[in-house]
Amino acid sequence: MNKLFSFIFLVFSILLFSQNYTVSAIPENLLHKANAVVRNDETTIDINAIDNMVQTYNKTITILNKSGDNFSSIRIPYDKSVSVSNIKVSILDQNGKVIKKYSKSDFTDASHSPSFSFYDDSRILFLNYMSISYPYSIQYSYTTETRNTVFMPDFFPIDGYNISTEKTSLAINNKSGIRLRTKMHENDFAKISFTENGQKYFYSFSNVPAVEDEPRSPSLIDFLPKAEFSLDQFSLEGKKGNLTQWNEFGNWYYQSLIQPVSEITPALQAEVAALNLTGSTHDKVRKLFQYMQSKTRYVLVAIGIGGWKPMLVEDVRKKGYGDCKALTNYMRTLLQAAGIKSYYCIITDDRSPIKFSEDFPKMFGNHAILMIPTEKGNIWLENTSQEIAFNHLNYTSLDRNVMAISEDEIKLVNTPTYKPEESSEILNAEVKLNPDNSINVDAKFRFSGAQYDFQRPLTSLNKDEVKEALKERFYYLNMENLEATNVTNNRDEALINYEVKLQAKNYSKKLGNDIILRAMPFLDLMQTTSHEDRKLPLEVYFSYQDTYNFSLEIPEGYKLAEIPKSVQLSSEFGNYSLQFSMENGKLVTQRKITILKNIYPKEKFKEYIEFRKKTNNLDNTKILLTKI
Repeated sequence: MNKLFSFIFLVFSILLFSQNYTVSAIPENLLHKANAVVRNDETTIDINAIDNMVQTYNKTITILNKSGDNFSSIRIPYDKSVSVSNIKVSILDQNGKVIKKYSKSDFTDASHSPSFSFYDDSRILFLNYMSISYPYSIQYSYTTETRNTVFMPDFFPIDGYNISTEKTSLAINNKSGIRLRTKMHENDFAKISFTENGQKYFYSFSNVPAVEDEPRSPSLIDFLPKAEFSLDQFSLEGKKGNLTQWNEFGNWYYQSLIQPVSEITPALQAEVAALNLTGSTHDKVRKLFQYMQSKTRYVLVAIGIGGWKPMLVEDVRKKGYGDCKALTNYMRTLLQAAGIKSYYCIITDDRSPIKFSEDFPKMFGNHAILMIPTEKGNIWLENTSQEIAFNHLNYTSLDRNVMAISEDEIKLVNTPTYKPEESSEILNAEVKLNPDNSINVDAKFRFSGAQYDFQRPLTSLNKDEVKEALKERFYYLNMENLEATNVTNNRDEALINYEVKLQAKNYSKKLGNDIILRAMPFLDLMQTTSHEDRKLPLEVYFSYQDTYNFSLEIPEGYKLAEIPKSVQLSSEFGNYSLQFSMENGKLVTQRKITILKNIYPKEKFKEYIEFRKKTNNLDNTKILLTKI
């Protein structure tokens, strides 16, 4: 078996070195919807010890057009625990001939952090090659060596949207004597080829066509087949731990990363005491949370153990800033000083839910939040924003599990999921039709749940900026004047409210002595383009409910020709209702739409679009006013 594995690897390596990189050799099916093609991507991982892992990368990509240039950028992250060597880069023309070469000295070495980072010891080597002609290929290789073995890369068939793969492989040689756990997620998208011999593993994909980013599709990593890996024992910046069970890992996480930076100093204890916390746990947590928000701001701080260790709580208290780890742990320590238990939670923040596996302990995630258990349910805190409401999570943190860590346990806990009525837009508007065909509208808006998230940026804008933002939202109205007032962020209840007064010209049309106009000035328009050859599932990212109520004052000397018929629609995607009535000489229009969160097979996309076409058409319902 060992000879068979070695033979397979040898044959594959020979094929790689003898690869024909002419553009004409690319299979036709790999050019469809592709801006670039991975000709070969070979990664070898040698796990030499609990604290030594060497990764070697060899990759060749053909860039087909200007839109594919982003795939030609080479970015190699490193830090004090990761060394980089043997960097080689070649540029090939369309015939596979080398036309230019680069080495490590040609790379730019920069901080691997955004402009809002104060402290970050991570670095990045990058090279951006810009070509004036297409197609061309870029071939590069390099080696990294790290003492951190807790992070094992997943193996995917493609690098992103609009890039296909001719060949990609991953070889793992585990010489450490530590068990390597593996888990494959297979589906019909692409077939994983797999060979195992003892502690040698070989995975590959081949001939994988490009995928186009389609509207309302899940995150790419959510539906791709993949292989994932995790060592039973690992090292992170010299701290050795065990990943065979979640509880054991949680104990290591708390003892190694949280406890050392979480001293309750006399100054911190005094601050908490000065708040005179009274009432229920809910009341105490809210007061502490809003106190923390008033004292801090978000700044990236990627230092400490692999960028996973929060900065000292006392430093956060004194300096008033921190990243998600630091601010979450600061809030956790404030609660601890008040005698309230909470859980430091690792989560993957993404529009599509990405979850931890119960039976496959593994360290990953990109965000930290806080959970406080109470008799009335869990309280969840997003600690990076000074403006976000108490006990409210962004929709990108909902409906998934978190790795919840305390001083004595770790558990996987589910975050909330909003019911449609908990993620709502409620609009009440008075509409007056003027003789010159313009309308005056006096409207009040209220947003909750995920819709609160989308409207919250308005509350940090000045008056003119709010006006411009709302003009952009209501672009379909020919507005002459718009005034927005009472823009409020209720941080106790997670509600955004604002009021709008506007005048829109040319809203109605005269037909002889009659007048025709749309019953509802405000629309919930969505694109209803159907992709006949859709390849990806349909995802509705969150459930929501919109309720619009309009009261139209009928102009003097006119009457409603007829009251439009009320309509009810129902589908697996949600429900829609539109009702009309006359009240005190006014036409009252009540419109409600409920959309349900779900992931649907691609075959359902056309049905979804048909449902939304119907709702769009009904939203455009016209009424006729006749001269008396």
